[in-house]
Amino acid sequence: MTGEYVKTKQEESALLITLDNPPVNALNLKMLEELQEAVTVANQSSEIRGIVITGSGANAFCAGADLKIMQNVEPEDASKIAGMGQRAFSSLEDSPKPVIAAVNGVAIGAGNELALACDLRFVSDRARFGNTEVNLGLIPAFGGTQRLSRLVGKAKSKELIFSGQIISAQEAYRIGLVNKVVPDGEEVRASVDYIRMLAAKCSPLAVSQAKIAIDKGLQKASLQEALECEVDAIKVLSQSEDLKEGILAFLEKRPPRFAGK
Repeated sequence: MTGEYVKTKQEESALLITLDNPPVNALNLKMLEELQEAVTVANQSSEIRGIVITGSGANAFCAGADLKIMQNVEPEDASKIAGMGQRAFSSLEDSPKPVIAAVNGVAIGAGNELALACDLRFVSDRARFGNTEVNLGLIPAFGGTQRLSRLVGKAKSKELIFSGQIISAQEAYRIGLVNKVVPDGEEVRASVDYIRMLAAKCSPLAVSQAKIAIDKGLQKASLQEALECEVDAIKVLSQSEDLKEGILAFLEKRPPRFAGK
């Protein structure tokens, strides 16, 4: 599906989702809806093994939310807007497929929150990151206060959000905010290549269950409770065709042909 602000294109085994709202791909309510719809379409396709999200143009992945949506709003309206953003970004986190943010240029405000909602972040060496909402009298409310702290720790998250500091790709890598820094212009190819590698040798069902176990485990209060998420995943995989195929391929010394079942 291709919408007014969100374009999609299949690149080998990956669905490439491009935010397209020049000049800086600022998010509006229609974009949030289209983004969620694109993820739903990807989830339903067995051919698509992963999702890559990037921004159009050379300067911005996404420079935040369109500020017009927050002008002169009542508390009830603000709550609805935050809910829409949280649902759209949670659709990435909840997708059974791996989701990679291919960050080209700046990821500021809601743009950084979008990147945080993805499983991995492969970024241009020119990319910059920050949650600058406090400079406008706001906070990151599309999941940023929670996801950033889970990714880089409570104290570092507070330091960045309190100050609205913008950091480089290299600093983002140092603190664990991003997974990989690549030369400018190679971030989409690096992301698609990663999905292609998964498609070539990894069970999509196993990747999906690993994602579920990691994400659900982090929500548990204790390690013992979190370990039950692994047990649940193994129960699912134990009866799968992928497990039978994986073991047989190993014994026959050939590449596996996984069906995701």
